[in-house]
Amino acid sequence: MAGRFVGDVSPQEAWRALSENPRAVLVDVRTRAEWNYVGVPDLASLGRPVILVEWQGYPGGERNPDFTGELLARGVEPDQPVYLLCRSGVRSTAAAGVLAAHGFETYNVADGFEGALDAAGHRGGRGGWKASGLPWKQT
Repeated sequence: MAGRFVGDVSPQEAWRALSENPRAVLVDVRTRAEWNYVGVPDLASLGRPVILVEWQGYPGGERNPDFTGELLARGVEPDQPVYLLCRSGVRSTAAAGVLAAHGFETYNVADGFEGALDAAGHRGGRGGWKASGLPWKQT
């Protein structure tokens, strides 16, 4: 099966797809530090977890050499739509491309979890999963 990177979707479009398709999965590719200190999307109301797999390690920023293997080990299959999310959408776009090359159908959640920088250089108020009012929690 040939994979493909479909492109960017808004956080609301990702939520709708996850709500309507029980095979769709959300993968948060941020670091453990981000999950612990900033929070994670919460899909409990949909009866499923968010898959947490680091794309890059912290603090060094090395790419996870077994990213695809870790997803497969957690039960994510190439025939499932995979929605990827990071802080702002950059890392998740890179991860989506790699997964597409391995046969997955992938989507990038635009503006990520925290959204774009505002005029003061802060995240969290413009775009992204949190600012869109979608469910999230502290771990």
